[in-house]
Amino acid sequence: MSEPGLFDAPDGAATPRAGGSLADAAHAAAPLAVRMRPRSLDELVGQPQLRAPGSPLHQLIEGDKAMSLLLWGPPGTGKTTIASILSGQTGRRFVEVSAVSAGVKDVRAAIEAARSTLVSTGRETVLFVDEVHRFSKAQQDALLPGVENRWVTLVAATTENPSFSVISPLLSRSLLLRLQSLTDDDIREVVERAVVDERGLGGAYTLDDDARDHIVRLAGGDARRALTYLEAAAGAVPSRGLDTSSPSGSDYSTSLVIDLETAETAADQAAVRYDRDGDQHYDVISAFIKSVRGSDADAALHYLARMIEAGEDPRFIARRLMILASEDIGLADPTALPTAVAAAQTVQLIGMPEAQLTLAHATIALAVAPKSNAVTTAIGAAIGDVRAGKIGSVPAHLRDAHYPGAKKLGHGAGYVYSHDAPYGVAAQQYAPDVVADAAYYQPTELGAEAAVKQRWERIRRLIRGE
Repeated sequence: MSEPGLFDAPDGAATPRAGGSLADAAHAAAPLAVRMRPRSLDELVGQPQLRAPGSPLHQLIEGDKAMSLLLWGPPGTGKTTIASILSGQTGRRFVEVSAVSAGVKDVRAAIEAARSTLVSTGRETVLFVDEVHRFSKAQQDALLPGVENRWVTLVAATTENPSFSVISPLLSRSLLLRLQSLTDDDIREVVERAVVDERGLGGAYTLDDDARDHIVRLAGGDARRALTYLEAAAGAVPSRGLDTSSPSGSDYSTSLVIDLETAETAADQAAVRYDRDGDQHYDVISAFIKSVRGSDADAALHYLARMIEAGEDPRFIARRLMILASEDIGLADPTALPTAVAAAQTVQLIGMPEAQLTLAHATIALAVAPKSNAVTTAIGAAIGDVRAGKIGSVPAHLRDAHYPGAKKLGHGAGYVYSHDAPYGVAAQQYAPDVVADAAYYQPTELGAEAAVKQRWERIRRLIRGE
């Protein structure tokens, strides 16, 4: 359901209005992060690879070309800002559609309105789609006519890897620009600019160095978050009754002072730099698994804590530990998989927050366990042979001999019942001829697998009559 009046045009044409986060950027009551949004590439902080002369973004703006963009990067790095700059510096209309609330009907209406405006006035439209990864395939498909026919300059923003979240036809028709997290110096520049800029605090406040560093640290590379903390800190100054004056002649004599205590009060803790639905989801879980595999229990616990604090589904974490137990530990510690399975069952039974103890228990146990990927390489090699066509017929003595007529076909003839053989191991061929000499499982000498290796080598010789 679209917002009432979202596609109402002033002259009767079906023209979407510029709405959302850019609609009231100049309004005095707009959030500081909105008021301070850069108006040109020269004002954009960070992203030097995008601002460099001759870069695709420069060419797009200066050449006034109609080309669609996919902006991929963490929150607060300038995706919406770039869309605004593109619209403002090229004179195009700006229309914003949120993937959170818009449906296929809304997308089609926006595209049709852009087409009508282009035909009637010649004016092009920048269609900004925030969080495009939340669009279904059908919604993304609805964007294609506008992109293919150049009725709109699509600027789609996402925090997820577009390779996983955006349909191929849209990917192939768009220029992909990767945005990086802002550095502390970048955030510091954003904050200091907002303190003195007329669109920001206008010099009415003085920011202590310690308070500034605290805000920069909490921002974690997110300019929007930094400005939100700064605005909250500025709003907390009068409420805490801080004096507007400092010793005569100082820089503090005509402005309110935002000190460290104020900044800490306004922003008492940072939001965790992790998006459980976004690209960072994959980065953090990857680092978690690799830390457990690398036997660094401390690093693994750090990433586990980040996922827990971000609200990650504990069942997802438990499932990954079960996979790791077989993939990276295997028979080097036969208790690893039961430990992971027990953790998953416990998580299911008791839930959070108590289950965080179980997840930590399993994480540490698997991190300090001896490691072996022999199971992984064994099944990988076997599957590789099968995919390469090394199938072969099942040896006749191993075939099912229970149905009528099977024995006449020679099925089961010559089969040796293992329990009748010495040591419970019968010397006979089990694999098809084409892979009769295959040696897929190559156990290591790590942990409990060292004993498995000795036993397996003896068994292999017995089976093959060596």
